[in-house]
Amino acid sequence: MDNLGAARPTCQTGQVPPRFYLLADVAELLNVSAVQARALVQSGELPAIQVGGRGVWRIEATELEAYIQRMYEETRTRIEERKRATSGEGHPS
Repeated sequence: MDNLGAARPTCQTGQVPPRFYLLADVAELLNVSAVQARALVQSGELPAIQVGGRGVWRIEATELEAYIQRMYEETRTRIEERKRATSGEGHPS
């Protein structure tokens, strides 16, 4: 299993887990559409590389995990800001 809790297939030798995900894999793991996954990559929010003659996108597993952690942090910050705003903190008396 990887850090995302999903069982990851191994490479052809059966010894090494894959280093990169396809856009379809990322879309499935994040439970978003393929279009949304591509938008994350093309906007630069989710770092990726293009490989091969057709420029197929690949997202490194560590980059996906880092993206998820950033989103958790941004969500925590947003929730805390909303709590402060609704409780009156942050407004001068």
